[in-house]
Amino acid sequence: MSLETVVEDVEDEARARAEEIREQAEAEADEIVADAEADAERIREERLTEAESQIDQEREQTLSSAKLEAKQERLGARRDVLEDVRDDVEAAIAGLDGDDRRELTEALLDASLAEFDDDEDVAVYTRAEDVELLEELVADRNAEVDGEVDCLGGVVAESDTSRVRVNNTFDSVLESVWDDELKNISERLFDQ
Repeated sequence: MSLETVVEDVEDEARARAEEIREQAEAEADEIVADAEADAERIREERLTEAESQIDQEREQTLSSAKLEAKQERLGARRDVLEDVRDDVEAAIAGLDGDDRRELTEALLDASLAEFDDDEDVAVYTRAEDVELLEELVADRNAEVDGEVDCLGGVVAESDTSRVRVNNTFDSVLESVWDDELKNISERLFDQ
C-alpha cells in the first residue's frame, strides 16, 4: 500500500466522517427548528386560547354590568313610582273632609282612649285644621285637646299619669299599612 492510497483512504474516511457530522448537524438543526416551530405553535395556541378566554370573560363582565345597571334603573323607576303613589295616597288622606274625616278621626280617638284608664286625664293632639273637629269629638269623653301636631290627621293621645303616648295619626296608620302591603302594592303595579 502506497502512501497515496493511505492518504486517499484517510481523506475518504475524513470526508465520510465530515459528511456524517454534517448530516447529523443538519438532523439536529432540523429537530431544533421543528421543536422551535412546535413551541411557537403551542405558544400561539395558548395565547389565542388566553385571548379568547379573556374576551369571553370581559364580555360576561360587561353583560353582567349592563344587566345590573338595567336592574338598578328598573328598581329606581319602581321606587319613584311607589313614592308617587305614596304621595298621592297622602294627598288623598290629607284631602279627606266632612263625614269621612269625622268618622276616621272618631274611630282613631276611640282606639286611642281605650289605651288609658277611665280616670286618667288624657291630652289629645291633631293637625291644626282638625282642632275644632277634635274639640267636638272629645266634648263627652275624658280627654282634652291640648295642641297641634304635624300630621295628615288623626290623633295623638298622652297622659301624664300613665306616661303613655298613643300615636293614632293617619300618618302612623298609613305607615303601618304601607309596610304591610308594600309587596302586594308592588306586585299589582308591576305585574310580577
